[in-house]
Amino acid sequence: MDIYLIFKIAAVGIIVSVVGQILKASGREEQAFLAGLAGLILVLTWVVPYIADLFQMINNLFQW
Repeated sequence: MDIYLIFKIAAVGIIVSVVGQILKASGREEQAFLAGLAGLILVLTWVVPYIADLFQMINNLFQW
């Protein structure tokens, strides 16, 4: 796993957190929820290929 992936995930988390707090303070809870959901989907698109590779490696490990 790349260390840059961890940094990108952390950056998205910080940005989503700040945007969410600003939106909640201005009374726009729905947009804050959508911003958090968009951040989650973005991070999942980055992480899912690594999880698929992990399952493939585990599958190959236990095959005879």
